[in-house]
This record gives sequence, C-alpha cells and structure tokens, in this order.
Amino acid sequence: MFLLKTARLGNPIIRSATEPVSKEELKSAYLQNLIDGMIQTMRDADGVGIAAPQVHVPKRIIVIEVSPDNPRYPNRQGVPLTVIVNPEITSLAEDYHEDWEGCLSVPDFRAKVPRSTSLQVSGLDRNGELLDIHAEDFFARVIQHEVDHLEGKVFLDRLPNLKTLTYLREYQKYWQSPTSEQL
Repeated sequence: MFLLKTARLGNPIIRSATEPVSKEELKSAYLQNLIDGMIQTMRDADGVGIAAPQVHVPKRIIVIEVSPDNPRYPNRQGVPLTVIVNPEITSLAEDYHEDWEGCLSVPDFRAKVPRSTSLQVSGLDRNGELLDIHAEDFFARVIQHEVDHLEGKVFLDRLPNLKTLTYLREYQKYWQSPTSEQL
C-alpha cells in the first residue's frame, strides 16, 4: 500500500483544468499505479471519492467508493469501487437538492451545496472499457463533486452564499445527525 500526498486549496493544481487520458496512456504502469494510489489514499482518509488533481496529477480520473460502515458517512447506501476516466456528466434532474459536503482538499470545512439528484455518466473504466452509469442521490453528488475537481473547481464555488459554511467541529456538534447527508 502507498499513499499519495493530497493537494489542498491554494495549491495551483486544485484550480487547474485537467487533460483527457487516452486508452493507450491508461494501460501504462504509471497510470495504473496512480489509480491504485488514489484508491488507497481515499480509503486511508475515510473519503468517498478523490480526483487525480487532488494527488497532484492533472488527468481526468476519479475514484469513488462508499462503504456502508464508513465512519465519516454513516447510514449511506454503499457504492462499489468505481474508477471513471474522462467522465462526462448529463444531469437528468430538473431540480437540485442542497446537502452537506466537505473535501479532502479543503479540510475542516462543510457547507450545503446544491447538486443534481440524478445523472448519467459516461467514460472509461480503468481497463479502457466504456462506462455508462446512472447515478442518483449521494452517488450522483459524489460524482459531481469529483468531476468539479477535474474542472478546477471545489465545492465552495457551488455555494449560493456562505451562510452554511462551517468548521467541521461545529458541523459535528450542531448540524450532523445520524441521517445527515454529507460528502
């Protein structure tokens, strides 16, 4: 197991656009090792998703996994390990739902972010095979959050105002409940 250093807000890589990955490039040992490192880094931080720019690589790769027993995200329906290369999102919902999010690159903060509740995602899996995924609710939220990283955005950019922005400690004390939705 190896962990990758997580870039934080302020590092230029977090605000940079990313490059698509070719099928040939995806087969390289470098990118396969990168994906393995992203998975381990996400799991070590009890995260539910991570994007390549968060580990200092400007490529269009995201990794998502939601374990039902994840201590940071209680009462979540599980999502199996999902690697999406060159993701493209199509929103299927006309309305947006506001819910709590946080980020490994913006540690110690949470805020309510509006996101589409249903979407279609296309891209490649880690083996270069075509993916077409329908995602709803929390899974859809995590995908949108991670794809934002590929565009140089963080969840703070999606806030309609700063009224819900809170430190993690205060979020846990005053806002988190066993059924709270959070990212």
